[in-house]
Amino acid sequence: MTREPPGCRRVNSLMLYTFRSMTSHCSFPRPERCATSSQDAFRAFHRDLDFVRKFMKPLLIGELAPEEPSQDHGKNSQITEDFQALRKTAEDMNLFESNHLFFLLLLAHIIVMESIAWFTIFYFGNGWVPTVITAFVLATSQAQAGWLQHDYGHLSVFKKSTWNHVVHKFIIGHLKGASANWWNHRHFQHHAKPNIFHKDPDVNMLHVFVLGEWQPVEYGKKKLKYLPYNHQHEYFFLIGPPLLIPLYFQYQIIMTMIVRKDWVDLAWAISYYARFFITYIPFYGVLGAIIFLNFIRFLESHWFVWVTQMNHIVMEIDREPYRDWFSSQLAATCNVEQSFFNDWFSGHLNFQIEHHLFPTMPRHNFHKVAPLVKSLCAKYGIEYQEKPLLRALQDIIRSLKKSGELWLDAYLHK
Repeated sequence: MTREPPGCRRVNSLMLYTFRSMTSHCSFPRPERCATSSQDAFRAFHRDLDFVRKFMKPLLIGELAPEEPSQDHGKNSQITEDFQALRKTAEDMNLFESNHLFFLLLLAHIIVMESIAWFTIFYFGNGWVPTVITAFVLATSQAQAGWLQHDYGHLSVFKKSTWNHVVHKFIIGHLKGASANWWNHRHFQHHAKPNIFHKDPDVNMLHVFVLGEWQPVEYGKKKLKYLPYNHQHEYFFLIGPPLLIPLYFQYQIIMTMIVRKDWVDLAWAISYYARFFITYIPFYGVLGAIIFLNFIRFLESHWFVWVTQMNHIVMEIDREPYRDWFSSQLAATCNVEQSFFNDWFSGHLNFQIEHHLFPTMPRHNFHKVAPLVKSLCAKYGIEYQEKPLLRALQDIIRSLKKSGELWLDAYLHK
């Protein structure tokens, strides 16, 4: 069995997800040879094109002639050309250059919150009031660490991918107790095909929820009733935000690292748990520290679910439409209005549209490219959705209710 060359494993996950969205004229997208939506997907995920080409070259078996049919039935070549011109403008404006002080301050404020949490218990004791305050402080630091690891995972901080990978493992592993490889495996599939059934793991709800307009009708026609989906907008509060991180993600992350023998990520995760328990067992004991940890996860899970779902679950969720990159990302994402709080609260994922179009762009530049994206949307009559934070959160429940009603109608009458 041959061993992978150094650095190969790092790029393979990105290449795999890019291949899934490379369905038009070029098997091996090269900017100088083709202007297709496959090139847009390729460029979106990779900062150093020459580097990843070294690993992709052996996979090149040929190219489709321009007149050959492709899977991108619904693509608009003019939109593709204009989007590539928009990207070039963003590059000329240096919008892919990161402000290292910005990300250093984000890391610093996470460490400060961790320190405040420990000091609160150390100084005030382990009573109910300081315990609850500390839990909220730690949940906040965990949420912010989640947004920060997201930046490094997308290679949007350093020019060298290796540096991003190293810091990514530190933040997601040592600060959060999770796995960088697990995150990459899920998240880049989501970016390649957002809101596409069987391709985006984020819409794989394990029969707990039905989403969009197509899935509930299909479930209804087939008389599938794993749960009373017409009440999913109500039981969402009981099993969605409270349980995703402390139950589902925590179990899935640990099992994935063990099953895949991902010992490096497991070591980083163990370092987090060791640090946490060494810090808080003296105050709470072993059982108390375990309960305390899961209460923090419980709080963080609410934050994570509401922020991540307000941009996607309310949008089109369907089977593969084979559209161009720009149109497919706009159909699956929406924005929340900019403010200092919204930017901080969501880790700048209130600019979800810009993030999906330019995953490697540093988040502090999203507001600068947003007017260009809006202009391109206006040119082609594509809706650019932007809404207040409260309405975005309410729309999650509205969309679940609508899908549940579609399921019930199909279940009873079709």
